Amino acid sequence: MPEHDTAAQRTTPEEEVAAFLRRRQEQIAQRWADEPLFRTVFTVSRDEAVEAGRVVVDALAQVAEAGRVEDPEGAGFTLVREQLSRMAAARSRTGLTPSQVSTEVDALRVPAVNLLVAELPDAPAGYVRECTSSLTVLMGTLRLVVLGTTLNEGEALIDRQRLQLLEVATPVIRLWDGIVAVPLIGTLDSARSQVVMETLLNSVVDQQARFAILDITGVPTVDSLVAQHLMKTVAAVRLMGAECVVSGIRPAIAQTIVHLGLDLGTVLTRASLADALAYALHRLGADIVRSTPGGAGPR
Repeated sequence: MPEHDTAAQRTTPEEEVAAFLRRRQEQIAQRWADEPLFRTVFTVSRDEAVEAGRVVVDALAQVAEAGRVEDPEGAGFTLVREQLSRMAAARSRTGLTPSQVSTEVDALRVPAVNLLVAELPDAPAGYVRECTSSLTVLMGTLRLVVLGTTLNEGEALIDRQRLQLLEVATPVIRLWDGIVAVPLIGTLDSARSQVVMETLLNSVVDQQARFAILDITGVPTVDSLVAQHLMKTVAAVRLMGAECVVSGIRPAIAQTIVHLGLDLGTVLTRASLADALAYALHRLGADIVRSTPGGAGPR
């Protein structure tokens, strides 16, 4: 054990903390393995939790050696940020809030500080306070890093859920052999338009469709941005070898398109989804027949 009465004159608290973390890496990792943050994430075996603890302790030692105990962007944290992100994500998926995850990280500080104090029985009280303060600040910075990764994971989760909602809200329906349709309802923004295009193109391939119908009956307004998205989708469908029909253009939307000066001359349109389906069936050689009292005739 170093003689701190003399070493304290030439060793900074950060250097002392770094050396302590190197010496006691195994003991700290063993204690951390029993804390909720590690125990509940690494459930396969305790050894897995201990190994994860070793990696984090090593990262903290690097940060302390660099004298950057207050810097969340310290190089040591870069090495474990991905692992910390996975740990935070695992806890978040169980329903924990960022505040609760932060509390679990703070619980790691106590066993580490206790070990440090035990290593400095003969050191001056002021030096011990400086060292424990430095370690406390370092652990606080670790909390900030984990909190940041937790918030990022939360945002990523929201983005994934939003995309899933968009996909659910944009179903592709197989109307007939070779005919698929997307009934659009609500506002059509850039993100949703991309989902519409990807989903529709995948369905064209999967169903080997010759016709794809975009029904905009449920779209409240059409502006230049929406029209551009429709044009891009129509062009993409054509590149896949299918014909795209836009249906559901109501009078108010038609007037808006005219007032905006938008050129949809190359886009095949029909007034309703039924009309678009009838057109596609006719092109496939399958006319719709209406039964009447006096007989039947093609529609």
